[in-house]
Amino acid sequence: MTRKLAAGNWKMNGTAADLDRIARLAAAHPEPACEVLICPPATLVSRAAEQAAGTPVKIGGQDCHPETSGAHTGDHSAVMLADAGATAVILGHSERRADHGETNLTVQRKAEAVLAADLTAIVCIGETLDQREAGRTLDIVEEQLFGSLPEAATAENTVVAYEPVWAIGTGKVPTNDQIAEVHSHIRTRLGDHYGAAAGTGIRLLYGGSVKPGNAGEIFAIDNVDGALVGGASLRVEDFSPIISALDGKA
Repeated sequence: MTRKLAAGNWKMNGTAADLDRIARLAAAHPEPACEVLICPPATLVSRAAEQAAGTPVKIGGQDCHPETSGAHTGDHSAVMLADAGATAVILGHSERRADHGETNLTVQRKAEAVLAADLTAIVCIGETLDQREAGRTLDIVEEQLFGSLPEAATAENTVVAYEPVWAIGTGKVPTNDQIAEVHSHIRTRLGDHYGAAAGTGIRLLYGGSVKPGNAGEIFAIDNVDGALVGGASLRVEDFSPIISALDGKA
């Protein structure tokens, strides 16, 4: 059985004073049935990894440069994140695609760098509201999926996070049928492209206004292997119930 994943994306939030959240989260879930990952800002990755040492909580990054090193002021590489204690990296989040103009090819190159650093790539895909209303959701998701994933993607090194852009931080959530349709399509196409093992084994997360009140219902949907959680991951009181809901499905 695929181990479920609860991943928290702190985005551009948090300072050293907030790292006690990791210890509190670990204390609340000393033996979680699911995998728990916190992705703080790059400035906190090393200290977060120290805070999480000896606990079930793992630490990840929110982005990386496709190159290992070089004249790229302000950037950091996957190798640097691994050195700081990260085990995974979020890539292609819609905020990166929109705010920084990241293309599918850019995301794919970053994913290749992450795999080369022996980290897990969490690749985000998802449609805008205009694209959904135009009936293009599955086409957009598939285009991003195969444009962003590296050919070396396997169940061991890659996670796909479906995050409809219009649901992120808005409080709006697709219907269960809409989530099921997209996750089923992703699962089928992964199997077609990468083979049965990857098709059934690559974890598919849902992201977009996941909260304690809707987590259990979302996790009951077929082909949902966990969640990529934004705002709710900043508060232990909110993220902990989401982990508990996922534990019940693990």
